[in-house]
Amino acid sequence: MDAQTELDDVAERCWRALDTVHVTVYFAPEPTAEYAELGIRARAGYFLSRSAAMGAVSPEVTIATFYVFAPGLVRHVMRGCWDEVTPEAVTAARQQGVAAALHRVVGDPDVTEAVELGKQLCAGFEPQGRALYAGHAALAWPEESLVALWHVGSLVREFRGDAHMAALMLHGLDPVEALVLDAQVGGRAEFLKATRGWSADEWSDGGRRLVERGLLEPDGTLTEAGGTLRGMVDTQTRRASAVAWQRFGAERTARLRDLVRPLARQVADSDVLPEALRRR
Repeated sequence: MDAQTELDDVAERCWRALDTVHVTVYFAPEPTAEYAELGIRARAGYFLSRSAAMGAVSPEVTIATFYVFAPGLVRHVMRGCWDEVTPEAVTAARQQGVAAALHRVVGDPDVTEAVELGKQLCAGFEPQGRALYAGHAALAWPEESLVALWHVGSLVREFRGDAHMAALMLHGLDPVEALVLDAQVGGRAEFLKATRGWSADEWSDGGRRLVERGLLEPDGTLTEAGGTLRGMVDTQTRRASAVAWQRFGAERTARLRDLVRPLARQVADSDVLPEALRRR
């Protein structure tokens, strides 16, 4: 294994560990309870809390930056919400909620070293072309260490996510096609259908388009061309983020991965995440 391949591998594992910790905020009951205190409807909490870093943006900006969610769903759940609450209040509720959730699941670990390494990693990230990441990067670092580590996961997730969205568009995969293809690769079809807001007809039409492009077989299985395209999307996603990991280096990346992995295992072994996300 050459040095670049080794770095790519350890960076992927580090990202997955951080992301497992981060996604607690989307599934634990504590953040939802905090949003409810602000009068935010349950499903709106996800869209408002994630987009709040960009300010009181319109549903259209959220549709653009989240990419794979049905526009009708986003417009419905976000309608009028910013008339009732501020982005600052939502961001504070998000951090309070995830703090409570993480302490419940992982206790009170010493994450001082992991936070310092995470800040060093994120210092190498550049915001150009990454609108959602840029919004989160502009937020102040949380004072509590465990929430600061969660924020590292947030920055890594959005930095990579913006690159992944660009790769999908570069290869002509619209939101539904991207989801259908991902469902075939990751085995998360039911989870994605239930959470992304597309109708059964829209999902079926996306699959039909992929069959016409030779990316899926008529029975829905991935073709060789589909596997190749999916691999190219993943490769370009990694390449768009590679410079920051190269600056950070394989040694520090491996150390950060090792520090975060036990926490990620605790989250994955808890009842917080849906089954579809525990196989990470």
